[in-house]
Amino acid sequence: MIQWEYGNLFLHMELSVRDAARAFSVTEPTILRWVDQEGLPSFCINGRHRFNRVDLLEWSNRHKRPMRPDAALDAHPGGKPAALIRALNAGGIHHSVAGADAASALTAAAERLPLNATDRVLVAEVLAQRGMRGATPVGDGIAIPHPRGPLVFPIEAPCVSLCFLDRPVDFGAADGKPVNALFLILTPTIREHLSLLAELAGALHDAGFKAAVARRASAEEILSLLGGES
Repeated sequence: MIQWEYGNLFLHMELSVRDAARAFSVTEPTILRWVDQEGLPSFCINGRHRFNRVDLLEWSNRHKRPMRPDAALDAHPGGKPAALIRALNAGGIHHSVAGADAASALTAAAERLPLNATDRVLVAEVLAQRGMRGATPVGDGIAIPHPRGPLVFPIEAPCVSLCFLDRPVDFGAADGKPVNALFLILTPTIREHLSLLAELAGALHDAGFKAAVARRASAEEILSLLGGES
């Protein structure tokens, strides 16, 4: 069954202006300028800006502002990011995924996940609700749909499923382009979700990898561009 890990989610995902500046390798005034002028998502506690790691990763991709590879990790010693190549091998790269709109495309994508039938139905429902409110397009026909609070699954290891849709679908992307490719992230813990999201964000900043995904390249080519084997 799907589990929600809300207990420490707020603490793990809350960043100060200094933390955000370090994540982007910029100055604190630059972060504040991005908040005022470029829509960097933030919220205020006692008059001080705070940031959500998932929001920053999504904004980073939309605005092509690269973050440090470890930006999604918390500060616990020995923290180690999940391997995107291993996760893609576990979740699979799927072509010709059906869907006439955002909700049906997400349902079809969920059916490709390495979960039991009951969990796939639950994932489809949650992702469809997220999609109807506007998923997380990162531009060039690519989206990473996920709920605001990462879902946690009783799986042995993190996995990422890349689903190429058989027709473009409108997900409300900022660049106005319909979506052709969806990345679905499944992890046993919130920490691993953030680690994988950071690695994926970093990979999508690579022009060659992003172009290959945008044109629905073969699994062999995509894994090769990441440095892995098919």
